[in-house]
Amino acid sequence: MSRAQAFILALLCFGFSTDVRARTRGVTGQPAPEVWAEAWRNLPKGQTKFSLKAAHGKVVYLYFFQSWCPGCHSRGFPTLKAVSQRYAERDDVVFVAIQTVFEGFSTNTAARAWSSVAEFGLKIPVGHDPGPNGRRSETMNRYRSGGTPWTVIIGSDGVVKFNGFHITPRRAFTLIDTLLSPGKTLMSLPRD
Repeated sequence: MSRAQAFILALLCFGFSTDVRARTRGVTGQPAPEVWAEAWRNLPKGQTKFSLKAAHGKVVYLYFFQSWCPGCHSRGFPTLKAVSQRYAERDDVVFVAIQTVFEGFSTNTAARAWSSVAEFGLKIPVGHDPGPNGRRSETMNRYRSGGTPWTVIIGSDGVVKFNGFHITPRRAFTLIDTLLSPGKTLMSLPRD
């Protein structure tokens, strides 16, 4: 085999492998799996856990984080705060943060999850999913997330509309406004 043929073969293999990995992340376009957490805080009175079934018919913004994650604190939480403030008066949009632990198990504790959310003045439900026996979080597995910060936006129909690392307030506003407008369709999210 010539060098050129080997190079082309390597490119094809690399392109195929990255394409396969990209398809295995997220569950956009699929019914949203139920979230799981070992412990919850800031739940509405009378609830002991957050359930997507109870939120059916509403737009749900899920934010996955780890308390020790710099990107969570510099980008994810500020975006969550801005978006949740914009829709604070609406009862058809729900915000939930879940610490989805996949590393640093002794540091990313429930107590640190509660304080991370409080640090940003958020009064939304927050869960702690430490993962079973030192493995990655169950919620991360269900959503096939790639790490933290990770955002999931679910339409009122229960289908995942966004599932990825980076979303800016502008993109989140556009998507949520579209999901809240009957008959309006979103062709693509704006670039930032």
